[in-house]
Amino acid sequence: MTFEELAWSFVEVYEELDIAQINEVLRENTPVEALEFFFAYANQVRTEEGLVDDEQGADRLAELMLVGYLIHALQERLHPELRPAA
Repeated sequence: MTFEELAWSFVEVYEELDIAQINEVLRENTPVEALEFFFAYANQVRTEEGLVDDEQGADRLAELMLVGYLIHALQERLHPELRPAA
């Protein structure tokens, strides 16, 4: 499975999750520090850089960052051999 196929499959599943299921996925797969960073960064983009017009846009930016993080985490679990050397 290519990364693109993996990403689209993940998005299809993610779109069908309800709020409780999304929260469970986040709780099990995302460090609290990462969550805090995504939302703080999105808010900074909105308030300091003016690249996002409103709070809802900042929330969408943070969600997109979370989805990207989760797709990357899934890829690492399914294909640990693709992990770059440290």
